[in-house]
Amino acid sequence: MEKTFAMISLGCAKNLVNSEQMLYLLSEAGYTLVPEADGADLAVVNTCGFIDAAKSEAIDNILEMAELKKAGRLGGLIVTGCLSERYKDSILSELPEIDAVLGVGSFGDIVAAADAVMAGGHLSRFASNSAPVDEIARVVSTGPSWAYLRIAEGCDNFCAFCAIPYIRGRYRSRPMENILEEARELAAHGVKELIVIAQDITRYGTDLYGKRSLAALCRELGKIEGVEWIRLHYLYPDQFDDELIDEIASNDKIVKYLDIPIQHINDAILKRMNRRGTGSEIRALFRTLRERIPGLVLRTSLIAGLPGEGEAEFEELCEFLKEARIERVGVFPFSPEEGTPAAKMEHVDAEEAQRRADLILQLQAEIMDAFCESFVGKTIRVLCLDYDEESELLVGRSWADSPDIDGLVFFEGGCTPGEMADVLINETDDGYLYGTQIGGAAC
Repeated sequence: MEKTFAMISLGCAKNLVNSEQMLYLLSEAGYTLVPEADGADLAVVNTCGFIDAAKSEAIDNILEMAELKKAGRLGGLIVTGCLSERYKDSILSELPEIDAVLGVGSFGDIVAAADAVMAGGHLSRFASNSAPVDEIARVVSTGPSWAYLRIAEGCDNFCAFCAIPYIRGRYRSRPMENILEEARELAAHGVKELIVIAQDITRYGTDLYGKRSLAALCRELGKIEGVEWIRLHYLYPDQFDDELIDEIASNDKIVKYLDIPIQHINDAILKRMNRRGTGSEIRALFRTLRERIPGLVLRTSLIAGLPGEGEAEFEELCEFLKEARIERVGVFPFSPEEGTPAAKMEHVDAEEAQRRADLILQLQAEIMDAFCESFVGKTIRVLCLDYDEESELLVGRSWADSPDIDGLVFFEGGCTPGEMADVLINETDDGYLYGTQIGGAAC
């Protein structure tokens, strides 16, 4: 008898990798993935529990599945991921509709959980969240042309506002040979862009090899045939060294797009938030990177309304953005996360934090529009992703666009999704680029 399941994956790219691993394990065990939970034997909700908005989204999805179950349109409900881990002592009592729950150290037990629920039972497992990273195969869900490549798990930074180290555990690098083996396998299946991810990729190797090893890893990734782009997420400003900068500058496969979360620029706030380094050091790093990596696109994330941010500190942040002209910026209002030091500190209310975040977005819109305009009349390399029926154009991403957070390129042409194309940009509109493919598609 066929056993069906639906997968709902919430949150970040690292969580998506865990979902892909569970997809593989369930498929190998004879379970069949279906697109909708309605009518399925099981639903797996892989949750995020990072900030209030993410927790609300996770709970809403769980309750929606619970309603399907109550109506007899869903067999069982399994909840995994960060929300499970963060509230492991209360999640089952608060949400009794859940049949099985797994923490972040127990993704590998998904088949045991599914089998238990199918047999009418329950299961709850929470292995150590700081154990070595499980080397589990994946079913890549991002498409034929790009995939995330997770190189480490957990975090040792302990920023005052962040609960990730408590949820995901201490920093653990994957052995380089395992990463390279996975990258070769992805390339063999047609993946052209590898997006290197971890909570902090600049720290890669410090726990395994006693030194920062991201540059060495990138050199080896660059040798893999079939890989055309290597994108780096996320690099912490205090962990850069000359070897890494030189590797990024000289390795043609590393796209000149760096995601470096800084959160703020004011010295007192950075110190209070347990961020290493100063505003002056961040400014100096950005200048150095732009000098040594021609054409560099920078992305950062900021938090508006952090403890200690008054009008003067907020104005300093805005002036920095005008001065640095960072091409890509994500901004979030401060969310006081229970269990973190920052939650106990005095801060502006949620409405004021959101107002400041909106002001930053307005400021950033002008910078982004000018950046997009700079592409008009130029030919750029684009990874073709799909055909957009509404516009009747092909759609892809340039080297300057990371998936889900940046823009897209719409273009006329004859390439196939999964291929690379050279596109002449004719115009821009609201963060999107429009153009025409030049020559034939390049595989």
